[in-house]
Amino acid sequence: MSDLQVLIKRLDPDVPLPKYSKGGDAGADIVTRIDLTLEPGERALAPTGIAIALPNGYAAFAHPRSGLAIKHGVSMVNTPGTIDAGFRGELQVILINLDPRESISFKRGDRIAQLVFQKVEHANFVEVEELPGSGRADAGFGSTGRA
Repeated sequence: MSDLQVLIKRLDPDVPLPKYSKGGDAGADIVTRIDLTLEPGERALAPTGIAIALPNGYAAFAHPRSGLAIKHGVSMVNTPGTIDAGFRGELQVILINLDPRESISFKRGDRIAQLVFQKVEHANFVEVEELPGSGRADAGFGSTGRA
């Protein structure tokens, strides 16, 4: 059992609340409150019918569902989608159909993403003239190569 209390408001009374499918799951499933079809390469905003209030020091992250990704090529454009503690609007998910040939349809109440909650830290940014050395140094993106 978690000590994190997430206040939730149903904006659509018939939409189910987020739910963990199995004990120990990291993500709670969220659903779409509308029917929608995505053609190949198309993206759309899928509203969930819920709004949440997180305590300061926490954020929620909307992650794609792996089953939709492997079976249908569906992902999220901005993955993970970050929900800040101060956001009070309807949670919405930007879905994209990456399948080159097949469209996919979602019905109201279909699971489209999962919410993961995490404690977050705020950084104190300290400007310096030089950064301390490291084994990687400034080799750049992708510099660690393949194993």
